[in-house]
Amino acid sequence: MASVLGAVCIALTLAAVLFDITLVMFKTGSMSPTIPAGSLAVVREIPASEARVGDIVTVDRPDQLPVTHRVVKTEPGPDGSAVLTLRGDANPVDDPAPYTVSTVRVVMASVPGLAFAVVFMSNPLALGTVTVVVASFITWYFWPRGGRPRRSRASHASH
Repeated sequence: MASVLGAVCIALTLAAVLFDITLVMFKTGSMSPTIPAGSLAVVREIPASEARVGDIVTVDRPDQLPVTHRVVKTEPGPDGSAVLTLRGDANPVDDPAPYTVSTVRVVMASVPGLAFAVVFMSNPLALGTVTVVVASFITWYFWPRGGRPRRSRASHASH
C-alpha cells in the first residue's frame, strides 16, 4: 500500500511540474457556493488569451494576494495579453477594475474543507507528531524479533 501511495505522489509531482499544476487555498467566501472558504483547488497555468467567459481563474496582483474569481468578460490586450473582468460568485458586482494579464491559473477541481487540513499539517507540532508516529511504527515493524527464524517442514523435505 505504501508503495502505491509513493508512486501516486511521484506521478502527481511529475504532473505538477510538467503541466504547471499547483494548489490554491480559498480563505474567503467570494466564490461561494461554488467554491466555499476553506476549499483547496487544483489549478493549471494557461495563457490568459485562452481564458473564456465562465472559467474560474486565479490572477496575480502586484503587491497583493492573488484573486480567484469567475471570468465575466474577456478582451484582447497588448502584446498577447488579455484584459479580464472578474467577479466572485458571491459578489453582486464585478471586481473594481479589469486585470491585464499574460497568464492565469484556471481552476480544474476543488475540494471543500481540504485547505484546513493543509494548514493544520503545516503546523510544526502536527508535522512533528506525524513524523514521530510514522518513525515509531517503522521502528516497531522492522525491529529484530528474538530467536532464530524457524524452517518450515517443506524446506527440510526438499534438502
